[in-house]
Amino acid sequence: TGRYNFLHRSWGPLEPFDDSMPAMLHSHGVHSHKVTDHQHYWEDGGATYHQRYSTFEFVRGQEGDKWIGDVKKLRDPKGGEGRWPEHRHSPMHKQDNINREHMVSSDLQPQHKTFSLGLEFIERNVESDNWYLQIETFDPHEPFFTQEEFQDLYPHEYDGPAFDWPPYREVREDDLTVAHIRYMYAALVTYCDQQLGRVLDVFDKHDLWQDTMLVVNTDHGFLMGEHDWWAKVVTPFFQEVAHIPFWVFDPRHPDCVGETRDSVVQTIDLPPTILDYFDIPATRDMQGKSLTGAMLNDEPVREAALYGVMGGQVNVTDGQYVYMRGNVTEDNSPLFEYTLMPTHMRSLFSVRELSSWEKFEDFSFTKACPVMQIPSRTPRFLSARDNPYGKGRTATLLFDVQADPGQTNPLTDAGLEVHMIKLMLH
Repeated sequence: TGRYNFLHRSWGPLEPFDDSMPAMLHSHGVHSHKVTDHQHYWEDGGATYHQRYSTFEFVRGQEGDKWIGDVKKLRDPKGGEGRWPEHRHSPMHKQDNINREHMVSSDLQPQHKTFSLGLEFIERNVESDNWYLQIETFDPHEPFFTQEEFQDLYPHEYDGPAFDWPPYREVREDDLTVAHIRYMYAALVTYCDQQLGRVLDVFDKHDLWQDTMLVVNTDHGFLMGEHDWWAKVVTPFFQEVAHIPFWVFDPRHPDCVGETRDSVVQTIDLPPTILDYFDIPATRDMQGKSLTGAMLNDEPVREAALYGVMGGQVNVTDGQYVYMRGNVTEDNSPLFEYTLMPTHMRSLFSVRELSSWEKFEDFSFTKACPVMQIPSRTPRFLSARDNPYGKGRTATLLFDVQADPGQTNPLTDAGLEVHMIKLMLH
């Protein structure tokens, strides 16, 4: 959509008033195609994204995807034996075990199938012009599942239960176990690197470098024991989670290959950038900016970038400083969802949640559509006081990430905090 949504909405589908970049491409004669194994797209909270593409293909089986129906194994109280103790009785982890039984080689894993479908699209359309392909693979998301051929690249000492799916909590495991999960992650990243290499090989084979833009990026990172925590979301958005990799090759500017840029850019800039490549103007409601100027000569894109999730800290960075603004009240209330599509990630909003919604009409980006204002709350585990710095996502924190990239020493500087607040409000 090219705009923030976390200030008014939690995880959810595209809204009727949202601008969809793939749909805009399609309406301007650019064929948009998506291949993905990202199972959240066919859950309740993602069900309106894929239909915006001209065509799409799904690959099943990632992260406990409700794929293979094996009633006996799902009902077996020992179906999680051999897994990490916290996961042994989880239906999603049991389902994931069943799915893995049908992935006995690397070429049968969802990631490989997803890249293969993407490469088939390229081979089928290499002589055609005006198309956009999105190869979206869930990996290297947890669980960090690979075949032995990749795990063997990282020999290490470990004799505990199967552990490639970290829990969302503080680290309680010993150093050997933490090292083990990092090696499992490294194996999965290596697998991803191999698959990306297949795309680069096809670019070489057909010399697509002459006329095809290539973008490589991801959505978020993951704590692998940094700050003594696993995972994401339950902690502040540290650099390991928020500062994501981003590469672009633009065939219009081949002389820029291998160069880096200092501009502060973010994911919402991708839709305007891709639209600009096809000479399609961005919409009024898009907050992202085309990166064409930044790619060409490091033209500044913005003074600061906003990021976060609904109900958590609101974060802002200018590239040097990161300011995390915590909630004002103990329970982070009042908090409201504003939507016309009341679904959570894996469920519909409950009748109880919807029983007290009211009409809200004061947003500029809903194209004059009133929306539902639904009372919400921050789950207790997301505002727990045992999170990093004693306040978790309720903490207000300030860091200099150039001098302190590990974010281990929060700053106390009233003048700098006022400056970052002004950037946030702007």
